[in-house]
Order: sequence, then structure tokens, then C-alpha cells
Amino acid sequence: MQATKLTPEFALIRAHFAALGAARSDVLLGVGDDCALLAVPAGQQLAVSIDTLAAGVHFLPDCDPEAIGHKCLAVGLSDLAAMGAEPAWATLALTLPATLPRESPDWLAAFAHGFGRLARAHRVALVGGDTTRGPLSITVQVHGLVPVGAEIRRAGARPGDLVCVSGTLGDAGLALRELLAGQAPSPARRARLERPTPRVALGLALRGLASAMIDCSDGLAADLGHILEASGVGAELDLAALPLEAAVAAAVDLDGDWGLPLAAGDDYELCFCLPPAYLERLPEIAARCGCPLTPIGRILSGPGLVCRAPDGAAVALERVGFDHFH
Repeated sequence: MQATKLTPEFALIRAHFAALGAARSDVLLGVGDDCALLAVPAGQQLAVSIDTLAAGVHFLPDCDPEAIGHKCLAVGLSDLAAMGAEPAWATLALTLPATLPRESPDWLAAFAHGFGRLARAHRVALVGGDTTRGPLSITVQVHGLVPVGAEIRRAGARPGDLVCVSGTLGDAGLALRELLAGQAPSPARRARLERPTPRVALGLALRGLASAMIDCSDGLAADLGHILEASGVGAELDLAALPLEAAVAAAVDLDGDWGLPLAAGDDYELCFCLPPAYLERLPEIAARCGCPLTPIGRILSGPGLVCRAPDGAAVALERVGFDHFH
């Protein structure tokens, strides 16, 4: 009997995605069937998040496909980190324009390499997905595990809690500003935009400590605002305390626009609220997780977000974050 010839779609899947990511014993059935079968351990909750990245919106048309593969998974892993969930599985829906993959097989290989490398680093198995024709866009759904009752939600911040943030803010926003102006950002700053680091280890370390948490994808002011709304509280930020790289600090000093670190987005750092009793633990957690952790404000009982400039004056923001529909 003659062997069945694979269609181009299934040949593509077999070549690039069938064995992508980590091998996990809790994947009972993965890529290649109508559904994946996954075993959720007893006492664990399933945390699920989904994100779509579209060309020209989430990445520039000439972005390195390896970086696109990395970022489309990293943004989901950042959501899992914000809940204190441990990554486990992912599904991938890939919409490709007519010029791919037949005319650009190297694009797919590079994309899969970027996705697969980050997946293996976080023990994520790719367990299914879809491919179709159309404008270039990528949708990734991530699944993580968190012990029952150990998740960190947006609701939970209390008056007196410290507002803290990981890493530095505004690097990705400055890199995008430079690229759109035809300038070359530093390699490190461009990596912050195109290859963000999901703070998974930090999310796990903050279980039982943080009262509320969110990842900074749309901008610190907007994302912290989600915590304040969910928790029914307000906050005051000390802008002088914001952790800024020298180039971002210089840009703020030049035009006085605090929107770069507060509203540009794409930082993928964690913003979390911490009871003051745990403040002395921050240096040890920062050292263990490999990223600086900085208190930048405090939670108030009254509503709203107040941003204080270094001179103590309140700063009014023209925008608070990225909004697809604004």
C-alpha cells in the first residue's frame, strides 16, 4: 500500500512543531490528534491565559522571526508568573501570509527555534494548535499549575501595602521610540522590546507573600490601576523611586514625560503589593530570582492613583497605558 502523502499544512506541523518544547509526563496525548489530553495533578488548579500578537501592532514587520517566536510565548508566561503559576503546556495558532512558509522556510525554522528554546527553559510542552492563511498573527494559549489557594490575584491589596516592581521600566518603550525614529537602540534595550524575560521564578517566590500582583504589559500606571480597581483601594507612587536605566532616565529628564516608564508598556515586569512586614525579604528574593525588586509607592484607602514627582508635586499623565481600541 502506498504511504499517504502529507498535505503542506501537516508537513509544516511535523517539520517545525510536532516535538517543540519540553517533554512532560503529564502530557497523555499531544500534537497530532483532535485534542490534547493533559493530566492535572491532585491539589492543583489550572491557570490559563491567551494572547494574540499581530504584525505591525505587537512587533515590527522586519522583526527577527526568532524574537517573534520568543515573545509570543514570553507574554503568556508573564501572565502565569503574575498569578504565581508554574508553566506546563501551550497551544499555538499561527496565521501565515501567502509568502510563508513555501517561499521562506527559514522564517518558520527561526520562529520555531525562538519559541522552542524558551519553552524548554520553562519546561513547557507544545500540545496542539492550528495553522491558517492570512495576515501574520500568532495566538498562544498557556496553561500553568498552582496549588489550590496559592494563586496571587489582582484583588487583595490592602492599605499600607508597599507597591513594588521588578526589573526596570521604560526600556522597551524607548527602544520602540528609537526604532520608529530610524535610530538604533542598544542591543540590550532592543532585547527588552523583542525578547522580554518572563519573571516566572519571581512569581513562584512571591506565593504567600504578595497580596496582589499583575504583569506590566500595557504600562505600569494602567496595570497597577487594574489592581486598585479589583482591590477597591488607591495608591501613591514616588516617581523618584522608579527603577530606570540611564537612557530612560535621560529621556525623562529631557522632555519631562513620565509616560515613558509609566505608560509605554511592553515591560513584562511584575508589579506586586507587599505587606511591610515582608520588606526585609526583598533583597534575598531579588538575589535568588536574578532581578532587582524596588518599592515605588504604597497602597491607600482612598480611590485613584497619585504620582508624585521628585519635588513632591502631583503629576498628571496624558496617557496611562496602551489601549488597542483607543
